[in-house]
Amino acid sequence: MKDAASAEVVDAKSSAEEEERESLADALDEPGTEERRGRRKRRSRARARTISIRRLSKAELNRGRDLYPEDDYWKPKSRLECKDMERPCPFVSCKYHLYIDVHPVRGSIKLNFPDIEIWEMTETCALDVADRGGITLEEVGEIMNLTRERVRQVETAGLARLQEYRDVERLKDYVT
Repeated sequence: MKDAASAEVVDAKSSAEEEERESLADALDEPGTEERRGRRKRRSRARARTISIRRLSKAELNRGRDLYPEDDYWKPKSRLECKDMERPCPFVSCKYHLYIDVHPVRGSIKLNFPDIEIWEMTETCALDVADRGGITLEEVGEIMNLTRERVRQVETAGLARLQEYRDVERLKDYVT
């Protein structure tokens, strides 16, 4: 008898907890609650993925060489040659292409958009984005698959480097 009575009490408690959770969920789903709480929605895109060349086996490297041989084919060498070309840009090996980044020293490959294909991208060339003029940090973050804060950090670091170069130019007059 005690087991049946205790089971009814537990069921009553669990149903009360479920109703409380549902009412909280309804309250959180009200429009405008995100602005009040100051929280942002989660990222809708997958994070960038880096492939280290050191971690690939010899078989994988050889398979990559076989699938994508280094043929000498025409590709644009300057902005003038690629400015009026088709978009999305088919030259993923270009250093201004937004789909992948290759580290110049380590050779690691960073897939900026691992969840979409190249032809699904709205912007593929960093130079096209630069030609448009000034845009917000959020727009840059959306184009490059970065957060707004990371874009701000990169901007600050780049401006600091430019300031260092200016200081070096002033010191060249004193170096023999």
